[in-house]
Amino acid sequence: MLKLEKRPSPSVFWGRATPVLAVALTMMAGSLMFAALGKNPFEAIRTIFWDPLFGEFAWYLRGQLLVKAGPLILIAVGLSLGFRAGIWNIGAEGQYIMGAICGAAVGLAAYPTESRLIFPVMVLAGAFGGWVWAMIPAILKTRFNTNEILVSLMLVYVAETVLAMASTGFLRNPDGAGFPGSRNFSSYPAAANPELIAGTGLHWGGVAALGAVVAAYVLLQRHILGFQIKLAGQAPRAARFAGVSPNRLVVMCLGIAGALAGLAGMFEVTGPAGQISIDFNSNYGFTAIIVAFLGRLNPVGILFAGLLMALTYIGGEMASTNLGLPSAAIQAFQGMLLFFLLACDLLTNFRIVPARKEVR
Repeated sequence: MLKLEKRPSPSVFWGRATPVLAVALTMMAGSLMFAALGKNPFEAIRTIFWDPLFGEFAWYLRGQLLVKAGPLILIAVGLSLGFRAGIWNIGAEGQYIMGAICGAAVGLAAYPTESRLIFPVMVLAGAFGGWVWAMIPAILKTRFNTNEILVSLMLVYVAETVLAMASTGFLRNPDGAGFPGSRNFSSYPAAANPELIAGTGLHWGGVAALGAVVAAYVLLQRHILGFQIKLAGQAPRAARFAGVSPNRLVVMCLGIAGALAGLAGMFEVTGPAGQISIDFNSNYGFTAIIVAFLGRLNPVGILFAGLLMALTYIGGEMASTNLGLPSAAIQAFQGMLLFFLLACDLLTNFRIVPARKEVR
């Protein structure tokens, strides 16, 4: 018989090896799932991980990698700060939606201006929209000690309702013949977010994501707030004795996460998505949770984890189109990453040892 024995200190080796092991186990379990669906598992794995980078259409798909990775990295960096401090913001999808709505609303209100100032104002509005939506669970947590997990998650459904109202009501294109959806920002140059370098997929959202990675790394390594975040997560009692205010951390971490998620929504609606529509939200806020943990809550790790998850998005779409895999199977495959990551993470703090027989 075997049992789990707590390690004296977390294992550095398993802390680094866990993400790699989780990816390998996900591939194995995914292969079994694809085989059960009647598909060639080797072909499915190759289509998801190899073809987007080295296949026939890799010249185009490599650019799409940054398009998909940008919002995932931006949101995951914000979430990771709270997760490190033990503050569980599960509603980034709602903050992403509200940031897109606020940013789009400012741009559409100024239509058809040609001023170069409108896009920076939209960026601020997008960050503000996400921040305000994150402040709701923050205030309820600090004032009434509510559970931020439940409140932030429920607010996602409220945000989706507001999105439907915007698409069919106050942001609907007046020249759209009654169809839901706002004006397309691609035909509104002053408010558009096009590629900065043709063919690369890099737009201002990607630049913001890279900036967020650098800023978060500096914050965690060089700033007193980063020290307080790590201390609150690792030793809450010690943090209180050191004078760290739990309420201040809740407001700061949720506020930063909400602002970054709002920015991701604003850059997405003015760039790849192009308009506010009923189906604008694409679960980036939920997928970013997987990215944050796969990157070990480390900004640099999140950068690579975001690229990997973006690869599964693009490869999954190819597998759905070329192999006929259902989209639900691709989503389950992505979810396996978090499942195996959390399962394997047990080895960081525990080790498997033989169970000793008790002598009576």
